[in-house]
Amino acid sequence: MRILVAITGASGFPLAVQLLKALKGNEIHLVVSEHAWMVMEYESGMAKGDVLKLAGHVYGPDEIYSPICSGSFPMDAMVVVPCSMNTLGHIANGIEHNAITRAAAVSLKQERKVVLVPRETPLTLPALRNMVKAKEAGCTIIPPMVEYYTKPKSVEDITGYIVGRIMELLGMEHSLYKRWSE
Repeated sequence: MRILVAITGASGFPLAVQLLKALKGNEIHLVVSEHAWMVMEYESGMAKGDVLKLAGHVYGPDEIYSPICSGSFPMDAMVVVPCSMNTLGHIANGIEHNAITRAAAVSLKQERKVVLVPRETPLTLPALRNMVKAKEAGCTIIPPMVEYYTKPKSVEDITGYIVGRIMELLGMEHSLYKRWSE
């Protein structure tokens, strides 16, 4: 599969890293916002180069003329993880101000799968309304909520569950958590 992963400046950088690792073997395109790099430094301690090597193709947030921003460039899916409320609001309202929001608009126009992983709590009324607008526009919304039926023992277990749910929406197998019937 050809998948675009966009990382924005909300808390939750480890979600993006685990997703990129889980997608290994696919054609991964990556765009990271400037604020996301600041969050990465604080939350993960990873080096920028370690993140960039998890993707085959990397674009800057200002590269609105890159292939990912064109409807003629075939893409199977786009995942924005974590998705800041700023980015969610832009996508929900069709505002194309950078490569991430332009790629999302193009993906929705082409009726491709767009998965948003908004990371904020508590939620404001405008954030909830933007989630509804994004859903109405064709996005799938996966807030990274804690689940207990898998009996998580660590933050990594919880992260694995959320990334596993994303993988399922992309139609991909994984072994990141035990499903209910297993």
